[in-house]
Amino acid sequence: MTTTLDIRRPSPHVAEVYLNRPEVRNAFNDGVIAELTAAFAAFAHDAGLRAVVLGGHGKAFCAGADLAWMRAMADYDWERNRADAQALADMLWTVYTCPVPVVGRIHGDCYAGGVGLAAVCDVLVAADGVHFCLSEARLGLLPATIGPYVIRALGERASQRYVTTAERFDAATAKALGFVHEVVAADALDAKVGEVVAALVANGPAAVRACKRLVHDLAGRPIDDALRADTARRIADIRASAEGREGVQAFLHKREPSWRV
Repeated sequence: MTTTLDIRRPSPHVAEVYLNRPEVRNAFNDGVIAELTAAFAAFAHDAGLRAVVLGGHGKAFCAGADLAWMRAMADYDWERNRADAQALADMLWTVYTCPVPVVGRIHGDCYAGGVGLAAVCDVLVAADGVHFCLSEARLGLLPATIGPYVIRALGERASQRYVTTAERFDAATAKALGFVHEVVAADALDAKVGEVVAALVANGPAAVRACKRLVHDLAGRPIDDALRADTARRIADIRASAEGREGVQAFLHKREPSWRV
């Protein structure tokens, strides 16, 4: 456990990261940002890791920025504000580019920067009753650093509304918009997260990493000659790999592949 995070390793292939500031509804500050950056940078170099669960302790996933931190920032000059925002941008990028899938476990409130943290997860499972809010405009601010990820995950049209109005929207709306993948009763949240993690761990470890990278790299690209050549190279690479060969042979011979044994 770090100062602000509870990091667990329930198995060699799974890591769990819980924001651990329940007294402030897991609002983040510069300490949380630094510790999340360090944790996910370390995960990126862990060859045995196949999935990461990101959640929060207490009554909320994340209420956005810590009020004490915001009070301190009010006295920062422009350069200090830019450096602070850059640290947040770097943290979000580190989570987003983590080679293994990140499963977001969302409960309670998910506000402002918390929505950005949810948006960089690959799979989102939310408890019924969760409320999301991009509340920055209420404070005369804007969700700039989280914006690239929120717009990708929530969609341009929905983002146009919720970024400008700062309205709350519930888990069912988030699912209808494609932001959340699963909505379950609060007492079923851990079971559903466990199902998603089990599905990830059952797949070829290198294939899962390659699949995550594929989505990131292909989203929004035109289907031109370069893209077609790129995708042909990728499938050839993985077919010729030891994992690809093992997976196909296991399928043909009706046995479990080595990574499940």
